[in-house]
Amino acid sequence: MSFVVLGLLMIVGPQTVYTLNKLFQEGVSLFYSASLGSLRSAVTRLLDEGHVACEESTSNGRAKKTYSITPSGRAAFQSWMTAPITERDLQTAALARLYFLGAIEDSSTRRGILTGIAMRAAADHARLTQLATLVDATYIPEEYADLAFYQRQTLEFGLRTLSFGHEFFSALPDAAPTTPRTP
Repeated sequence: MSFVVLGLLMIVGPQTVYTLNKLFQEGVSLFYSASLGSLRSAVTRLLDEGHVACEESTSNGRAKKTYSITPSGRAAFQSWMTAPITERDLQTAALARLYFLGAIEDSSTRRGILTGIAMRAAADHARLTQLATLVDATYIPEEYADLAFYQRQTLEFGLRTLSFGHEFFSALPDAAPTTPRTP
C-alpha cells in the first residue's frame, strides 16, 4: 500500500490522509482496497522512512496535516515500479503498476515494466498448467465429483485470467501513445 500512496502523492500532489482515502475510494479501490486505519499506518511508515514529509497547518480552527512525497519517496516509487513483482497476488500488483505507469517518463522503462508483468503472468500460468495436469490425472471418487468439478473450474479461471494477463500486458507496449499528450 505504501507504494500506491507514493504514486498518488506523485500524480496529484500533497494530500491529507482524508483526501488520500477519498482518492482510494474513487479509483484505486478498483484494484486495491484499504481502510482509513491502514492508510494512516502506511503514511506514518512512509513518514518514518523519510519518503513523505508532513506540513501542519490550521484550517477553520482545526489542525491539518498535509503529506507530500520527498526525493527519497520518488526514488523508492521508481524502484518499486521497475522491480520484478514479488507479491503473491499478481493481479493487484500488476494493476497497481499499470495505474501509475504514466508517471514513468521513459518509454523504454515503461516497456520493461510491462514485459516484466507479462513474463510473471506466463510463469504463473506455467505453474498452474502443471497443477492442472496433476489434478486432471487424479482419480476422484464419485461422491466428490461435484466438489472436484468446481474446484477444477476455479483452477481453470486462474489459467484463463493469467493467459489474458499475459496477452494484455504483452500487447500493451505497442498500444501505448508514443508522444506526450498536450492539454
